[in-house]
Amino acid sequence: MRVNERYVHTHPSQIKKYGMRRDYFELDVTDVAWVDNDTDPREPQVRIDFDGPTDVLESQLTDPNGEYLDADETDVAFRLQGSVDDPDTSGVVSVTNRITGDFILELNESADSVLSFIRAAREYGHDASVDTEGGRYRVELYIEGTEAVVYHKETFLVYDADGKLLRSHSLIPSGVEL
Repeated sequence: MRVNERYVHTHPSQIKKYGMRRDYFELDVTDVAWVDNDTDPREPQVRIDFDGPTDVLESQLTDPNGEYLDADETDVAFRLQGSVDDPDTSGVVSVTNRITGDFILELNESADSVLSFIRAAREYGHDASVDTEGGRYRVELYIEGTEAVVYHKETFLVYDADGKLLRSHSLIPSGVEL
């Protein structure tokens, strides 16, 4: 069986199990331009739209009781597929279940977009006039046009192509040890 690299999980048994492809997801980022425009800080937001088999994503996004996972039960990461210094590098954004380690979703995105987003979230958290108790950035997940979950997150980990954590490019709150 030939495996299409666009699938969330590249091992054939995982494709059958999850049935999600990266191209089912579309990512839109807002509230990051203020960093370069010297305007008032705004919480960076990412909206992920899913247009695929809803039962599969719903099962990944819920706990054993059928309730959507809370923000503190998920992790967000980005794994580069090339050098962080290459402006054409892309990578994979992933959201995982912190309890089980299972992937909830993965999608392809340019490194420049993700790193700009993380920079805005970092600056948003450093601004003394902003209350970041709710998090440094907002994630909205829509399933077929309907809002499923909204998470306010503080951490966004970045890994190189070999899986090594790039602390200087990651968003890690002070006091958190990995």
